[in-house]
Amino acid sequence: MIDTLDAPWMHRDDIAALVAALGHDNVRYVGGAVRDTLLGLPVKDIDMATVLHPQAVIERLTAAGIRGVPTGIEHGTVTAVLPGGPVEITTLRHDVSTDGRRATVAFAQDWREDAARRDFTINALYADPLTGEIFDWFGGREDLESRRVRFIGDARQRIREDHLRILRYFRFQARFGGSAADDEAESACAELAATLKGLSRERVGMETMNLLGLPDPAPTVQRMAELGVLAVILPEADPESLTALVAAETAQGRAPDPIRRLAALLPAQPALAEQVAARFRLSTAQKKRLSLAAAREGAPGNARTLAYRLGRESALDRLLIAGADTATLNGWDIPQLPLKGGQIVARGTAAGPDVARILQEVKDAWIEEGFPDEVRVEALLDAILAARPA
Repeated sequence: MIDTLDAPWMHRDDIAALVAALGHDNVRYVGGAVRDTLLGLPVKDIDMATVLHPQAVIERLTAAGIRGVPTGIEHGTVTAVLPGGPVEITTLRHDVSTDGRRATVAFAQDWREDAARRDFTINALYADPLTGEIFDWFGGREDLESRRVRFIGDARQRIREDHLRILRYFRFQARFGGSAADDEAESACAELAATLKGLSRERVGMETMNLLGLPDPAPTVQRMAELGVLAVILPEADPESLTALVAAETAQGRAPDPIRRLAALLPAQPALAEQVAARFRLSTAQKKRLSLAAAREGAPGNARTLAYRLGRESALDRLLIAGADTATLNGWDIPQLPLKGGQIVARGTAAGPDVARILQEVKDAWIEEGFPDEVRVEALLDAILAARPA
C-alpha cells in the first residue's frame, strides 16, 4: 500500500510558493487530489486544509503576492489564484449543527476531527505537502484498492447531516465503486431516500446531472431504482432506456452527455420534459434540447436531414436514443442553402409571399436530395418555376 504521495502537480513552482506562504506545517492536501493521484487519475482540482483561520490565510497570501479570493469565507474557504490554476484552502472545521440541508460549522485545529466530518473514507485522505506522507484515519486507501465507497462512521448519521450525500454516494459508486456495493451505505440510502424531497431542486438536479455525465452510470441508476431512490428524484425514469443509450454511445464512440441521458430516461413527452427541466433548474438551452429529444416519434429518419432541421446535438440525441447509426454526421458540416430570395426575384417573381414559398419548395427538394451543390439548386429552381402557372 502506498504510504507517500508524489505527482507532478505537487512540484509546480506556484504550488511550492503557496505552501511556503502558508507554512508547510499549517497545510495538507486533501480530498480529490489525493484520491485521484493514488488512483493514477488526472487531478483537476487541488484542495488544501489548514489550521490557519481564513483571515490569516488571506493575510499570508497577500504578503506573498498571491491573490486570495474569499469564495466561501463563512465556511472557511479562500481560493488562491495561481498561474497553474486555483487552489481552494479551507480551515479545519467541525460541525456545530446540521439539518440535512446546511451545516453550522466552527473552526478547529484537529486534523482527524476535520476528516471525521467528511462523507466517504476515500475523500478523507490528507497528504503532507513536503514529504507526501498520507494521513488516513478511516481506511480510505484500503477502500480505494478494493473499489469500495463507504461512509465515514455511521452511514445514516452522515446522511442526516446532509441529505445530498445519498446522491453523492451513487455518483461516487458509479465513478469509483466496484461490482460489490457497500451494504450499509445502500441500506441507509434506501431508508432515508425520502429526505431528498427537502433539498433544493437545483442541488438535486446538479448532482443528478453529474452522475449522468459519468462514463457508464446505467448500472448505478438501475440500482437507485431498485432501492427506491430514483423514484424520489425522477419518478418518470426508465433505467433500461439509459442502458440502451450508453451501449449505443459506446459502440459509436460518442462522448457521454448528461442531457441526452436524461432525455433517454424520460418518456417521449415534451410537456413532461419541460417539467423535469424546470424541476432540475436547467438552462433555457438545455430545456429546449430536452424538449426536442422528447418530441421523438418512431424512427428518427435520415441523420443529416435531422441534423439540418434540429441541429447536430439534437439530431445525435434522437439518433442515439433510437439506437440508430450516426456515422454520416462525422466530419459533416451542416450546409446552407445556396440560394437567396433575390435570385428568385431576378428570375421574374415579384417580391412578396411567392418568393418565400418558392424558396421553401427549393429547400425541401434540396434536403430531400441530400444537399446537392449550387448547380443542382439552380436546376431545382428552374423546374419549380417552370411548373408554376403562368
